[in-house]
Amino acid sequence: MSDQRIDVKKTYKMYIGGDFPRSESGRTYKATDSDGNLLANVCQGSRKDFRDAVKIARGAFGGWSNRSAYNRGQILYRIAEMMEDRRDQFMKELGLIGFKAAEAEADINASIDRLIYYAGWTDKYLQVYGSINPVASSHFNFSLLEPTGVVTAFSPENSPLLGLVSVISPIIAGGNTCVILASEAYPLPALTFAEVLNSSDVPGGVINILTGFRKELAEHFSTHMDVNALCYTDDLPKEMKKMIDENASLNVKRIVKRPIKDWYGEDAQSPYFLTDFQETKTTWHPIGF
Repeated sequence: MSDQRIDVKKTYKMYIGGDFPRSESGRTYKATDSDGNLLANVCQGSRKDFRDAVKIARGAFGGWSNRSAYNRGQILYRIAEMMEDRRDQFMKELGLIGFKAAEAEADINASIDRLIYYAGWTDKYLQVYGSINPVASSHFNFSLLEPTGVVTAFSPENSPLLGLVSVISPIIAGGNTCVILASEAYPLPALTFAEVLNSSDVPGGVINILTGFRKELAEHFSTHMDVNALCYTDDLPKEMKKMIDENASLNVKRIVKRPIKDWYGEDAQSPYFLTDFQETKTTWHPIGF
């Protein structure tokens, strides 16, 4: 026998509906470390994969949006707890893509803290941003916030963990479901995060994580008629942003832009980020009946 052993490289699967399917196309691409060495094979998601994920996210929306705000907060907190248990794995993966030990630790800490931040807002933002409106008639008039539905999003390319968590958290905290495309160059932290989700209390279909190429999937993310909103960060190419904005008009998708340069900064988290994915519902009720 040869003394040399060939490492068996893992093929990371996508996370759709609480399961880990391969791409229906059978395609994969190579994930590399900061020096260009092969780390693993990653599924290259297709249009069919995306359409399946949207269908599943739509199916999960009713149950998730009808959960109590307190329960959604508990689940976000549980994700944070499970991230703590996977700290060593995240440290290793972030180190492989160029993060120094202190940087990786800061990224993990900030990701956990961000989940807890939004967990705390789940049962408070309705009181803060809802209103009782003065009207010139004998009625009570209330404005309430309701989740918009299925949201698609692009994870920041160069912040594959903290940026991912920062994009997902306000979407699901407000009762929406989401389909997110992981960092194309550095997908492994997102897929480890999917394993965290799978071992937490998040119902299947609430968060769906695809891997693949932005250039191939951006059009589908922005044209699908059962998607209600789309979120992207500032690192998309200018022509892709233009294409997304134009495609979104086909069914009046809400476009949320996050021009954030520093995902550790205060401007990377805000309760207003929850309201970006909410619809305002106004109710009238006569006084005295």
